[in-house]
Amino acid sequence: MATSASHHLSYLTDPDPHTGRLPARARLDSDAPAVDLDGDWAFRLASDTLDLTPAVGAEDLDDTAWDRITVPGSWQFVGLPGEPTYSPPAYTNVVYPFPVDPPHVPDANPTGEYRRTFTVPALAGGTRAVLRFEGVDSTFVVWVNGTEVGASAGSRLAAEFDVTGLVREGTNTVAVRVHQWSAASYLEDQDMWWLSGIYRSVRLLLLPAGGIEDVFAHADYDHTTGTGTLAVEVTTRDGAAAVLDVPELGLHGVDPAGPHTLDVEPWSAEVPRRYDAVLRTPTEQVRLRLGFRTVRVADGLITVNGANILFRGVNRHEWHPETGRTLDTETMLADVLLMKRHNINAVRTSHYPPDARFLDLCDEYGLWVIDECDLETHGFGLNGWRGNPSDSPDFADALLARMRRTVERDKNHASVIAWSLGNESGTGVNLAAMAAWTKDRDPSRFLHYEGDWDSGYVDVYSRMYADHAETEAIGRGAETPTTDPALDARRRGLPFIQCEYAHAMGNGPGGLTEYQDLFHTYDRLHGGFVWEWIDHGITRTTEDGRSYYAYGGDFGEVLHDGNFITDGLVFPDRTPSPGLREYKKVIAPIEIEAFDGGARARVRNRYAVLSTAGLVVRWDVEVDGEGVASGDVDLPDIAAGEVGEVDLAAAVAVALPDGVDGEAWLNLRVRLGADTPWADAGHEIAWTQHLLRERAEALVRTGAGGAERAEAGYAVGPARFDARGTLIGLGDHPVTGARLDLWRAPTDNDVGWDDVAAAWRKVGLDRTEQRTVSVDLDGDSLRVVTHTMAAAVDVGMRAVWTWTATADGVLLDVATEAIGTWTTTVPRIGVRLGLPVALTDVTWFGLGPGEAYADTRRAPHVGRFDSTVADLQTPYVFPQENGNRADVRWAELRDGDGVGVGLRAPDLVDLTVRPWTSEDLDAGRHTTDLVPGATTWVNLDAAQTGIGTNSCGPGVLAQHRLLAAPARITVELRTL
Repeated sequence: MATSASHHLSYLTDPDPHTGRLPARARLDSDAPAVDLDGDWAFRLASDTLDLTPAVGAEDLDDTAWDRITVPGSWQFVGLPGEPTYSPPAYTNVVYPFPVDPPHVPDANPTGEYRRTFTVPALAGGTRAVLRFEGVDSTFVVWVNGTEVGASAGSRLAAEFDVTGLVREGTNTVAVRVHQWSAASYLEDQDMWWLSGIYRSVRLLLLPAGGIEDVFAHADYDHTTGTGTLAVEVTTRDGAAAVLDVPELGLHGVDPAGPHTLDVEPWSAEVPRRYDAVLRTPTEQVRLRLGFRTVRVADGLITVNGANILFRGVNRHEWHPETGRTLDTETMLADVLLMKRHNINAVRTSHYPPDARFLDLCDEYGLWVIDECDLETHGFGLNGWRGNPSDSPDFADALLARMRRTVERDKNHASVIAWSLGNESGTGVNLAAMAAWTKDRDPSRFLHYEGDWDSGYVDVYSRMYADHAETEAIGRGAETPTTDPALDARRRGLPFIQCEYAHAMGNGPGGLTEYQDLFHTYDRLHGGFVWEWIDHGITRTTEDGRSYYAYGGDFGEVLHDGNFITDGLVFPDRTPSPGLREYKKVIAPIEIEAFDGGARARVRNRYAVLSTAGLVVRWDVEVDGEGVASGDVDLPDIAAGEVGEVDLAAAVAVALPDGVDGEAWLNLRVRLGADTPWADAGHEIAWTQHLLRERAEALVRTGAGGAERAEAGYAVGPARFDARGTLIGLGDHPVTGARLDLWRAPTDNDVGWDDVAAAWRKVGLDRTEQRTVSVDLDGDSLRVVTHTMAAAVDVGMRAVWTWTATADGVLLDVATEAIGTWTTTVPRIGVRLGLPVALTDVTWFGLGPGEAYADTRRAPHVGRFDSTVADLQTPYVFPQENGNRADVRWAELRDGDGVGVGLRAPDLVDLTVRPWTSEDLDAGRHTTDLVPGATTWVNLDAAQTGIGTNSCGPGVLAQHRLLAAPARITVELRTL
């Protein structure tokens, strides 16, 4: 079955092999017949180009012994979640997994060979048969009925081949040879799993004579007059005449070219109004969904239909943990609905055009889209950009073809308001040529590319991960100059986008609020796109059947970038992370703030188009977390960009009911008053809290019986201690491991660019030992002094523990101060206790229901919450610090019989309850490494340092860092 390498494989070193490939055109919704070629194909994987099947396209080739594979799909996913049947997935972020020797690729080049038969119905005279591939990774060659049709590359781009005269009525054979590596692979270094195969759909289009070949619909809108202008460019076959129907606009059988001036309602991401249209010839009809809108970049602003646009966006890779980049429509719709429900209004299609059905959904439900070309050459940056395809004449045609194919396929989508040349590909004349062609072909959208900070051939200034200080300077037009004064002056007049910011890897991202405040302060700042939407974990199972998500290195890759692939706002199964809930709160388009004792609320409408008509405010009053009153009030009609007020005096009893004492909060929740296509009535868009009455000072009454010596130790009320003054029991509950805790399992952001976790480890915070300095009976109290330090270092923490009996239990007061000169922040300052494992149910009054840290605390709210210990854990793909509940006033941990331990914090504490230790989290590499032990571990913290976004971006802002300064923890413990 082997064949020698020969001249016919020369296409592997061609950056754009396109023999037989038809010119790019729009993806049309036509009534012309088509044969669906998805489904089972015969499949064989050759490990090397010396192992290819001779005459693979021959009709009489016997492939009955071959395997069967599902198209669409990637061959690396066959066999998962167990062991991959063929070659395994591999992940790199920047580095190429083959030598950087363009245009050459390794001899060891896995190659998938596909074959299937299909049936073609009777063909009308003049029918043109076109074989259309929506996506094949990487370079491929096609045969139909034994004849080689052509070759193509561009993995995320459609390719069509004219097979008229080759297909026939009845049974036909198609064969496809797909190479994993080719010269085109140098253009596809896009921070994702390297996968291969026919991973998007395949169809045979049977296009009638006199039908419609291509369409470019221009549907502009003049916001000053309320009129739309419609002009549709139509290319037909055989010179046929086409006419246009738009019944809702009174157009019937008109000339598509127009132009037609009409009274219309415009399309926007907030109101995605579309009009059904049909282009028809005597032999074919093409359905269009028209959205009228006009995009402008002028005076340093981006506007659509005259409205200034602020992007509350995400970068979206295509991903599913069980099918890779092959997505069904239901999964794509799930993404769109999740985005809409979390106040996201924009998507950057990183770093390639998505499945076209996703853009259909963006048109329908309303999302602004920056459509990005299938281009990234990031790995060349590691070699000083030597040989970078962006500036290489050898790749000039390939880059231009990729841009052309992107624009031509997606040009009729109203949601696409910008084209992006690609991502992280340096600079060069080829990018300039792509920009020039795009501006000429489609001047109706703005042009984006981040890699050239001079911004000479684009319409917006774009950056990645500019920190808050630099972003503020850019907002003022005071950014650092570039070397070309003319380009620098032009760039300062451009609107600014953070095309990537707030890296959502693991626990985080932090600092979102401060970014959003800047976006709201400076008109030049048009928001940004969080990196990224989804964790690209791959579902796998352990030998004993437990499921987890794999990342880079889990398949034996020689080169990989670990869990950097799991950096999304949703987990691989699309469960929202705490980061997504935080983002939703921070970017809420409606801001509401109560004042005047809760009798009124100020409402700011940050929508670009929508008024507040139809929105409802749900109010309720809670005392110590228990509801006492609630109701609804309609929002007044506040126009986009305006501020109004809501009168709550008649609805909310500002004077709380007599006899109801406690901490009282007014909660205001802005909700949909009616169903929308993306959410039901009652869906919450925004919320706020207003403190009506502060909690009474938490007086702790001294109990009977002071501190005293006991057998082998001490006793204070219900608390028992060993001879060193370490807590070992509380009533009937044993306590283990009580100590001062300065460590947390580093988050992905802790080990990011600055690697603050390395500084923590350098001073031994992950391996501290506690030494008792003194134990004294001090009146009615037990006073214990400890030093917490690590071997080989002279810094640590001194803690004075004072235990005093109370009427209900025992009061612990811990005062800490630094030992030595600290040169780093502190992960946490708190107390760790080990309690019986039976205490599995947790109730608390504080921030919740989700986790919160110093710079990720906008989403939680003050209330009373119930959970199990298991549900308090956030299952980040890579184990790390998680699950902190902040500002806790009181909490209870109980077993199934209601017996347990309670705590009350006069000065608030942060609470973490886990079935494992921070050390267990630190040692874990996957969630399956975390096995509950015989202890429930409780952390009571004065504070933790913030989260930041330093896995790829700025670290923790100064105001959110925890320093080795004096701290205090006061908590009353009691038995229940």
